[in-house]
Amino acid sequence: MKYPVAEPLLGDRELAYVTDALRAGEVSSIGSYVGRFEDAFAAYCGVEHALATSNGTTALHLALLALGVGPGDEVLVPALTFVATANVVVHAGATPVFVDVEPDYWGMDPEAAKAKVTSRTKAIIAVHLYGHPADVRALRAIADEHRLALIEDAAEAHGATCDGARVGGLADAGCFSFYGNKIVTTGEGGMLTTHSEALAATVKQLRDQGTDPQRRYWHPVIGYNYRLSNLPAAVGLAQVERIDEMLAHKHRILAAYRRGLDGAPLRFQAVAPWARPVNWLTSVVVEDNAPLGAEVLMTKLAEREIESRPFFVPLPSLPPYHEDVSYPVAERLGNQGISLPSGAGLTDEDVAYISGAVRELLGA
Repeated sequence: MKYPVAEPLLGDRELAYVTDALRAGEVSSIGSYVGRFEDAFAAYCGVEHALATSNGTTALHLALLALGVGPGDEVLVPALTFVATANVVVHAGATPVFVDVEPDYWGMDPEAAKAKVTSRTKAIIAVHLYGHPADVRALRAIADEHRLALIEDAAEAHGATCDGARVGGLADAGCFSFYGNKIVTTGEGGMLTTHSEALAATVKQLRDQGTDPQRRYWHPVIGYNYRLSNLPAAVGLAQVERIDEMLAHKHRILAAYRRGLDGAPLRFQAVAPWARPVNWLTSVVVEDNAPLGAEVLMTKLAEREIESRPFFVPLPSLPPYHEDVSYPVAERLGNQGISLPSGAGLTDEDVAYISGAVRELLGA
């Protein structure tokens, strides 16, 4: 596609750091760039601890395990999110319990969440969907009332803020993905952030095969190999050092889309008054009065070399999680939502061309 949905913004700094790591022979998880990446990301998120992981899914899995989630427990998960958010609950031996999302900014609906809490509920995973923070304040109140753990799935929201505080430091643990389409990328990779020294110590031990930090080859617990190696960490450090630049590009792209698509039968993700979202993917919902539905629109855009993506399929509609229960907001968003090209390298001219194509197809 001439206009892909996402593409990394890589440059001389990333190349220099990777070259330095290679010349030093530091290619495993024992290398200086892993610690430097963790320290830089912790400082950026305003937390005490950041632990690099092999991907965002393993970060979520470690968070659940370190917070004591296991067999017999239930974890509240938004009905609209990437499947990994539910999969890790199953990996931990627990049961995901789905909650519909809020219609404007698309995060877990706190009122719906209250109704899903039972005596078996152990945790809530708040997903910052498509770059907009979930209502962590309201979800934190529910978690505190029922003595639940709260985890942020911030895979799509690097740099977003809630009440002026960056995501990743708003809950018991924050989890990030650095997959190739994310704002900060290492190709694959993830990070777990927390203010808790005890939680960080547990996560580090579980991440490193259950190793006792004071005794080599002594493994008092069963752990995992969820580490990140030094070469992607070198890329990640360079990316964190450039994150303000990349976020500025992404905000410029969103502003250009809002101008270019003004008056089209599309609805952008709303911005809550307490949030400052980031433009991970420029995501819109095709209105009911549009002449084309989301699926046909995406097909016709592809004919013009414009890649787009549907929204995530609501999790209760997937075979492993199928429920004969309606989640109306998640279902409507899943059916009518699309994400447009959002790579940080897009120019205003590129966005104008894409917006023009969308408007033409929608007769706007």
